[in-house]
Formats: sequence, C-alpha cells, structure tokens
Amino acid sequence: MTVPMPTLRALFGSRLQENVRMSNYTTARVGGVVDGLLPLNTLEEMRTAAEKLWELQVPFRVLGSGSNILVSDHGYRGVMLLNHCHNIRIRSNEEPPVVVAESGVNLGNLARQTALRGLTGLEWANSIPGSVGGAVYGNAGAHGSDVHATLISALILTPEGGEQELDPQGMGYEYRSSKFKREKLPVVILSAVFRTSRSTREAAWKILSDFTEKRQATQPAGPSCGSTFKNPVGDYAGRLLEAAGLKGERIGGAAFSDLHANFIVNQGGATASDYYQLIRLAQKKVKDQFGVTLDTEIELLGEFDD
Repeated sequence: MTVPMPTLRALFGSRLQENVRMSNYTTARVGGVVDGLLPLNTLEEMRTAAEKLWELQVPFRVLGSGSNILVSDHGYRGVMLLNHCHNIRIRSNEEPPVVVAESGVNLGNLARQTALRGLTGLEWANSIPGSVGGAVYGNAGAHGSDVHATLISALILTPEGGEQELDPQGMGYEYRSSKFKREKLPVVILSAVFRTSRSTREAAWKILSDFTEKRQATQPAGPSCGSTFKNPVGDYAGRLLEAAGLKGERIGGAAFSDLHANFIVNQGGATASDYYQLIRLAQKKVKDQFGVTLDTEIELLGEFDD
C-alpha cells in the first residue's frame, strides 16, 4: 500500500521522521528504509498512535531494542513506533513482590533493578538484549526460565478488543511464542507485571552475575539479531548447526559465529539479504542431513528475495 504521509504529518507533526534507515535501529545493524518512524515517550502516546494508525489502516510495528528482528534491505512499508516508555515500578510491599514495567524497558535494566532490591526471579532477563514488549510478545527466555514462568499479566491493545489485561494463558504462550506472534495478530504490548521472590541483594546479584558470565563465555559479542532459530523438541539448534558444519559459514558480511552457531554476526558491511541467505542455507543443510526443520526465532519484516 501507499503510506499516506501527508495525513501522518498532519497527525504527528515534527515528531514523525521520514525515510529512516532501519540499520541504525536494529541490533544486527542491517535493514532498509521505513516510510516513517515515530518516537513515543508515554503509554498514552503509544495508545493514541496505534489507534490512529489502525483507523487509517497504515501498517506499523513497535520497535524496542531492535533485537530479534530482521528488516529487509527493501525496507518496511509503514511506520515504526519507537518505544521509549521506560518506567519501572517495584511493589516490594506486596506478597509476592511484583514489578510493573512499561514495554520499552530494557530487560537487563529490569533484571538489575530487581536484583539490587534483593528480589529474585528475573535474573535470567539480564542475558537477553531486548525490551519487555518484545519479550512478552515472543515469550523470551534464558537459563531455564522465561516470560511464561514469571509473568502475572500483560496490558495489551488490539484493534478489535481495545485494551485488555491478559495472563500467560490469555497470551497463548508456547515455546518462544505467543498466540499474537504465531498467528500474526495485530497487538501492542503496553506494560507487564512480573512476580518475584524475596532474597538478598548479594544472592540475587550473584545469580545475575553468573548468568551474565555464562552468556559472555558462550555467546558472541558484536551486531546480531540474537538467537536465529528456535530449539527443536529434544535438541538444540546450535548443536544441529554445528554438526552440519555451519560454524563460521559466511555470506557477504554475515557469518555464523565460531563461538555459538545459532548466532549470525554482522562482521562488517552485512546486508539483510546476507542474513537471509544464511538462514535459508542452514535450514536446507539441517533438513537434508538430519530431517529436522529449523524454525526461525527472529521475525522477518518486509520482502525478501529467495
């Protein structure tokens, strides 16, 4: 569709940025041009923008940290809502203690703030380079825990149902997915409430530090989308990729990491097409050699050329 930029300019004024290159906003440092990018600082701004764009039938996505997505070199026809809603409230006087986080909150910041208060249960989140909204949308997890295990409720907005508060069952969680992600349903995650347990600052920080050290020892630094593929039932994507000889495999400026084969790293000058071709190569090799279909954990946005 043709995005009605004059209408959007009239609605959002100077806040609306036009023809923005997504490589500046994704952790993989790749991605073409989006028609419009709109920074949002409050949940009310988020609600208003989403409702107006739905009304106009303008495609849009909410962008947090820019991890776990691969934006096509052809760009994205629509608007990116840049989520700067960063408020955290820790209700430590409740039993159990709970944490209320807006969807733009960085997961590492969430984990560190709760650990510093002597609360445990969210230390796993420090290992994930993403935001609360993306984590809730995709049931992110690490170190034996995930959103499903720690979420009390998520405040969401949909075009048909308006604002709703959903528990994990309502989110339809499965491994690394929600019903919204699986079924590609339009949704905006506004905030989330997480449960924690009482501990001590020292004990919680020790768990967080151990998880962080493990991540640094086993996952590559540098620009990437994060974990590329979901682990198949009873196995690990990284093991299958390594067994298929894909560690270090390179196309253009992108390569499967020598440290962990389930990460594709931008080694300099990579394009989204480089990433995409590596993904397709890996899926073919693993299917041919082991009969296993690898499903991507990352989301592909825009049009890709096979």
